Amino acid sequence: MKSNRKRNSQVTRNTSGPAVPSTSSNRPSALPTPKILIHQFLQTMRMRNCSERTIRSWRYILVRFMQWCDQRGIECVSQVTAEHLTAYRRSLFHYRNPQTGRPLKFATQAHYLIPIRRWFCWLLENTWIDVDVTGQLELPKEEQRLPTGVLSADQVESLLNLPDIGQPLGLRDRAILETFYSTAIRCAELIELGVYDLNVERQIVTIQLGKGKKDRVVPIGLRAISWVTKYLRDVRPTFVAENGVTNLFVSSKGHAIHPNQLSALVRKYLLQVGITHRGACHLLRHTAATLMLENGADLRSLQLFLGHARLNTTQIYTHVSIQRLQDVHRKTHPAKPNETNGNRSSSDDSSDDPSNDEKSKDIT
Repeated sequence: MKSNRKRNSQVTRNTSGPAVPSTSSNRPSALPTPKILIHQFLQTMRMRNCSERTIRSWRYILVRFMQWCDQRGIECVSQVTAEHLTAYRRSLFHYRNPQTGRPLKFATQAHYLIPIRRWFCWLLENTWIDVDVTGQLELPKEEQRLPTGVLSADQVESLLNLPDIGQPLGLRDRAILETFYSTAIRCAELIELGVYDLNVERQIVTIQLGKGKKDRVVPIGLRAISWVTKYLRDVRPTFVAENGVTNLFVSSKGHAIHPNQLSALVRKYLLQVGITHRGACHLLRHTAATLMLENGADLRSLQLFLGHARLNTTQIYTHVSIQRLQDVHRKTHPAKPNETNGNRSSSDDSSDDPSNDEKSKDIT
């Protein structure tokens, strides 16, 4: 998009410094290009200590939006109207993945709209625009979806036994899978784990600057510790050599593992045990949380363990964990089977048995 060089306002200059935007009547005659405004907005996010991952994601979303505007002849941010934003939201709703033909989830659509709202709010605060046209932009209602494909304890054990521990990469993979399952750590958090973040004596792992730039400490089981210790002793030194990498888990070339590489690694083993559910690393996180809840973990402890900022995020596992609900259903539901043989023995109740439908007569 081009700069808007037709502004009639005059530049207000400070005798002690360069020109600065102050009010709408004193806005610079040449509005910076959207590229510059996006850059300045992201710099403000850095000053607020937002994570680089969030900044990269928002940059992509904002650039994508401005490219959409440019294709429609919108040359600067001051030309964007509420109708344009409605049309953009409609384009997200009708978008289909070229490979799968699937639409964007409503949560993803909201993910593409939130940075735009925040950017225009910033533009208004800094007097680059006169009106925030996103004020009436309504975000789509997100679905409350449950984690899919939670594994059973037996399936996890089969998965953990797949890596060939006689090979260096197999031993590393076993240590990675054990760490995922024992700590329910996120993929990005495992990649950033350092060698000294594992405390063997205290049986804990320190996650530094996890999601939301928050530190937390989580327990790790003895079995996982034994595999990680063996990996540290027998494998990691041969991979790292003297390149100064401090990551706990590294590639065969001694570098930090890329997120796509780690996801592909876990997905490979999941497919080998016949697990075709979507997800890879996060599947082990969901599984660990669900099984812990079924075994008696309370929600508050689980919240701290998973690093959730809000308890209602953790409460989703109460819906996934069906075992407790089944127990309550068996104990309290009035439609109970006969205690002796599991069937209704009274002849008076035979009419309630669906198997007797063939004996009934049609009612005309």
